[in-house]
Amino acid sequence: MNKKKLLLKNTVMLYILTFSSYFFSFISVPYQTRVLGPDLYGRLGLAAAFVAYFQLLIDFGFLLSATEDVSSHRDDKAYLCRTLTSVMSIKLIFSALSMAVVLGLCSFIPKFSEDPWLYVLYILMTIVNAMLPDFIYRGLEQMTAITVRTVLIRLFFTIMIFVCLRDQGDYYLVPILNIIGGLGAIAGVYYHLYKSLGIHFTRPDSKDILRCFKRSSTFFYSRIATTLYSSSNTLLLGLVCGDFLTGLYTSADKLVNTAKNAASPIADSMYPYMMKNRDFKLVKKVLLTLMPIIIVGCAVVFMFAEPLCLWIFGDEYVGTGAVLRALIPTVVFILPNYILGFPTLGAMGLSKYANLSIIVGTVVHIIGLGVIALCGWFGLISVAIMTSITEFVILFYRAYMIWKNRKVFSDPAE
Repeated sequence: MNKKKLLLKNTVMLYILTFSSYFFSFISVPYQTRVLGPDLYGRLGLAAAFVAYFQLLIDFGFLLSATEDVSSHRDDKAYLCRTLTSVMSIKLIFSALSMAVVLGLCSFIPKFSEDPWLYVLYILMTIVNAMLPDFIYRGLEQMTAITVRTVLIRLFFTIMIFVCLRDQGDYYLVPILNIIGGLGAIAGVYYHLYKSLGIHFTRPDSKDILRCFKRSSTFFYSRIATTLYSSSNTLLLGLVCGDFLTGLYTSADKLVNTAKNAASPIADSMYPYMMKNRDFKLVKKVLLTLMPIIIVGCAVVFMFAEPLCLWIFGDEYVGTGAVLRALIPTVVFILPNYILGFPTLGAMGLSKYANLSIIVGTVVHIIGLGVIALCGWFGLISVAIMTSITEFVILFYRAYMIWKNRKVFSDPAE
């Protein structure tokens, strides 16, 4: 019962963390879309998609590998201190490398050289956010401290957006305010980590750094695949179709990501719990309880997609509803995709298949984009439909591997 209560508490904390993102975005995004308009909002979306590749490199899969590592050694403070130091050392090295690459690309690629400071600010924002040691709190199943601080920072960002963002010339404030808020969160979280949990930085050790690097490399490859089929959509649309259409896609994708964020706390809290307890009955119970609600909700959004988008984003975003409808299947697939991934396959000792499923999905997505481009069908709707197909392929692969190895559920020796 204590384990279930701890799981429930961390799920609630992750939901507060996620709901705060949804709630504050619901307030600030419509304001941003109206002040900036589709063109500038599309430019911000392109910058976010561009730096997502560098975020992937800097994070290097540590949110999964280091969380599992911390969960397995939660009582060894010295080990946790070495892990914290090693992970952050690798992130700093990759941060410096990412900044150098961004500066180089902004110097040589015309699309990026049009507004180089925007991309520099976005990579700085990415680096700051990557320095939060959330893997420690997830692994220890102590999400309260990081949740409270993150919610306060998001509140600060939302208030300052309304206070400072007055016209289109202020669009730099979006990444700048995020950077300021992120620095505040870092200060608060590391203070709590040291004072309350006794976890701090130590002298970097090359063996520990190499261990963490090797441990996370498999997870990193799967994260590469995820970014290739998610952020590449926005990046390609920005390069091929221009800022305006990218703004429409980014707006619809923002709503879909909100739904994804609503599902992720369940999987995030179940991951360390499942790795420790292997409670497979909980997986079935969660899916049977929540999937009917998700399907009904998606059906309602599908019917009222266009007026919903116009109400949220403004009258300039005509056509966003059609993109949202094409992306709706991804929302249906996302919860089972999350739960059947690392929480279930990881607990079965089959993490490699969770990683491989994303690689398979990415290959399908890239081939699909190539086909629609060659056929002259490349556009908002076709890209959105291809994204939904990709999510289904990933879900099918994971479900098949679970079914194929179903003896694990009944064989304690496994």
